[in-house]
Amino acid sequence: MFTRSRLLTFAGALCAVSALLAGGGQAIAAPQSAQARHMAQAGQPPGHGHGYGRFTHPLAVHNRFFPLTPGTEFIYHGKIVENGKARSHSVTFTVTDTFKTVGGVRTVVAWDRDFLKGKLQEQELALFAQDDQGNVWNFGEYPEEYENGKFTGAPSTWIRGVGGAYGGIHMLSHPRPGMKYREGLVPAIEFDDVSVVARTGQVNSVPAGCYHQVLVVDETSPNDPASGHQIKYYAPRTGLIRVGARGGDSQEFLTLTAVRHLGPAEMAKVRAAVLAMDKRAYRISKVYRSTGPARARD
Repeated sequence: MFTRSRLLTFAGALCAVSALLAGGGQAIAAPQSAQARHMAQAGQPPGHGHGYGRFTHPLAVHNRFFPLTPGTEFIYHGKIVENGKARSHSVTFTVTDTFKTVGGVRTVVAWDRDFLKGKLQEQELALFAQDDQGNVWNFGEYPEEYENGKFTGAPSTWIRGVGGAYGGIHMLSHPRPGMKYREGLVPAIEFDDVSVVARTGQVNSVPAGCYHQVLVVDETSPNDPASGHQIKYYAPRTGLIRVGARGGDSQEFLTLTAVRHLGPAEMAKVRAAVLAMDKRAYRISKVYRSTGPARARD
């Protein structure tokens, strides 16, 4: 008789074999179609002539490959490789029950914490909203940096529409191979991320489970060729499950190890931490002061 652990190991092996048969271990960008080349203009999907969509219900982020349900927490483990040396790295991404208004649009506040060798390296408030076509947009980031446990500043803060900052698409509503879009362009901090849909319909296994119909996105920074390629894997109804790298002077590798659904007590702690961070941001960043204060959702 199989024990539960053996069954999980067997299921993982089947998933790995399926991934190899499907070619899911590679991320090769498909040739761009004429439509995809047209879409590359400022990262706009079809029907968005001015580069932004309408946001009737922006907090209802139910995009198939990037759903943001308040109270969901994603835990990733992996490593960062620099100069041939690997260091343990983990990320905790929590969808909060708070929102912020940016340029008249309500945005979901996510709390993203990066740990290097077990110590907090960065914690960030990331802002997202979904348009009426189902595309999820980036509206800004407030990333606090830490060294040896001490706060050192937040120099990479940006808010869409402030100082020429462009918040692009984080996830397309209907991604197809070859589609190219800009995730963000912020000249003040030399931030420029461009993504290409490399593959769809893949199979990928991570510690959190075996996923099918996985989307593979190849992300690069045109202004920083030395950074190489970041390869991201997204599963339907879950979101990001794996991060890989090709080339670059600093490579990040992560896999999803757990998805948690926080209870009321845990959410109260998350809310308090995020609102305190939001309040602190007004003292730290002039750019951040263009936004309304974060508030708890009804």
